[in-house]
Amino acid sequence: MKPLAKSTPNTWEFLRDPMIAPTGFREYDARWKYPGEINLPGMTALGLGLGTQMMRRGIRPDIAVGNDYRDYSLAIKHALVLGLMRAGINVHDIGPALSPMAYFSQFHLDVPAVAMVTASHNPNGWTGVKMGFDRPLTHGPDEMAELRDIVLGGEGEDRPGGSYRFVDGVKEAYLDDLVGDFRMSRPLKVVCATGNGTASAFAPELFRRIGVEVVESHNTLDYTFPHYNPNPEAMEMLHDMAHSVKESGADFALGFDGDRCGVVDDEGEEIFADKVGVIMARDLARLHPGATFVADVKSTGLFASDPELKKHGVRADYWKTGHSHMKRRVKQLGALAGFEKSGHYFLAEPIGRGYDCGMRVAVEICKLMDRNPGKSMSDLRKALPRTWSTPTMSPYAADTEKYAILDRLVAKLVARADEGGTLAGRPIKEVVTVNGARVILDNGSWGLVRASSNTPNLVVVCESSESEAEMRAIFHDVDAVIRTEPGVGDYDQTI
Repeated sequence: MKPLAKSTPNTWEFLRDPMIAPTGFREYDARWKYPGEINLPGMTALGLGLGTQMMRRGIRPDIAVGNDYRDYSLAIKHALVLGLMRAGINVHDIGPALSPMAYFSQFHLDVPAVAMVTASHNPNGWTGVKMGFDRPLTHGPDEMAELRDIVLGGEGEDRPGGSYRFVDGVKEAYLDDLVGDFRMSRPLKVVCATGNGTASAFAPELFRRIGVEVVESHNTLDYTFPHYNPNPEAMEMLHDMAHSVKESGADFALGFDGDRCGVVDDEGEEIFADKVGVIMARDLARLHPGATFVADVKSTGLFASDPELKKHGVRADYWKTGHSHMKRRVKQLGALAGFEKSGHYFLAEPIGRGYDCGMRVAVEICKLMDRNPGKSMSDLRKALPRTWSTPTMSPYAADTEKYAILDRLVAKLVARADEGGTLAGRPIKEVVTVNGARVILDNGSWGLVRASSNTPNLVVVCESSESEAEMRAIFHDVDAVIRTEPGVGDYDQTI
């Protein structure tokens, strides 16, 4: 049967009939407010649709399924599993997990498909599913559109043969894989910030196993998130990490949600993830000269302009934001790594398997410090060419309107460039439209506006190669264009 687009809780229909808001099918995963936008029968319909998609594509009917640490995620996973089994799929339930642990389980259990019940960094009240059929890749826009049509069209097909088994020991195998035979040869004291989220069950143990002294920061599992929502891109979490570093005298802080990693250095300086990416790329370029690195369009221009990377023959490729887009691009180009400003890192062979894993990044940052004895994280930060960047800012725009709004904003910014206009008083060199509009000035400074794939927001980032004043001027001018659209609301944070 076709799911309802809207149903009323505490009704007969809500407990019986599938309800799924169409807007939950995003570019590269699915996310809904629960139970306002999807109910448990709706999640079963999603599982039936996902299983049907597997069968239509000829995928071997085996899937690894996990769930994050929220109080409602287990019920949602069970509803999803019921739908998958109805479709004739053999479900391998790995239990509570991080998203990268679920991706790892595809390799560890040798199953082709994965479905991870998680709302990622979205706050409590949200749920969703990250899924994929071609490891290490996850669904992109084409696969998500196909799945949406199957589910909303009521095309899910019941088939015999589905089964269920709970697989124990995947968490331990995942940690063993991350640690390998590495142990620190220099003392290292690290603030481990997990915001009481799922990473609390992994990160402190991981650090101790590689010989790192751990300063615990909200490492007790608590799905009410009593201190802050675990989101290593949010300033609230980064500020708390900085306070912990200064209070403890730690060498740096690493903060996690599930698949992302945030960094604060020994001076309490919050280093945006794209700059951490450049630090890592510099270190990896010495080991792998001539490597290709992919960066998302929100990231610093240093991947292309940094003299140290140029010296080692590095090629920079700027691509669409989003974990699915980035994974595909890294695989397509045979890149060594991909970096997103949001804190997703995609480390490919021989370092990782190409999927985003905050725990893998933590280990590699510790290895980086081990290869740079006598240097602090602030030394590595200060060695980068200076730029001034905004945080990632997200003004409200309804899911039903944001892409149309973005199309109009891109057209306005392209027209400004074509007419010889300026931004922050400087000539516009080019406008890159691979993902929204990245307006690049004649000195390499830039401003970006794009649509969030996960939430009802636009995304705005600006960077100056010259000064904080120019960075603020770029934001002022980009925001002035954005304000021509009455459907755009307030920012979640600003500069």
